[in-house]
Amino acid sequence: MAAVDLTTHPGHLARRLQQAHTLLWNAMVSEEITSPQFAVMNAVTAEPGLDQRTVGERVSLDRSTVAEVVGRLIRRELLDKVRDPQDGRRYLLRLTEEGARVHRRLTLRAARMNQVLLAPLSSEEQGLFVDLIRRVSEAAEELRQPVQVPPRP
Repeated sequence: MAAVDLTTHPGHLARRLQQAHTLLWNAMVSEEITSPQFAVMNAVTAEPGLDQRTVGERVSLDRSTVAEVVGRLIRRELLDKVRDPQDGRRYLLRLTEEGARVHRRLTLRAARMNQVLLAPLSSEEQGLFVDLIRRVSEAAEELRQPVQVPPRP
């Protein structure tokens, strides 16, 4: 069997793009705050008082990953959790003052990083590229749901 041309495989290209993003993130944005941690901080900035489950849904993190990310942000005193006054079993998330400062700083750095990441494309291509990967990403969310495969006859 002959080797395949991986430059035509979306999964291979997505992995390479993720590698480039991680390299740029660490070099230009933060070595301490990861991209998923920033996403959680950003979700709480956009909608203060979300519960952990909803934050995970907003940023496409599974329950165990969002729990780990939230825990790390709380330990770093960038995020607080407070009891929901309407449901004492539930906790709501909010950024601390330091968390808000860190989020503002990282937002500016992330914008510059995205400019570098997308620099090989024209501004029109950049918009199209982001739209296309957003559409594929949103469609891929359905793959997280258990798929019922019909039995073979």
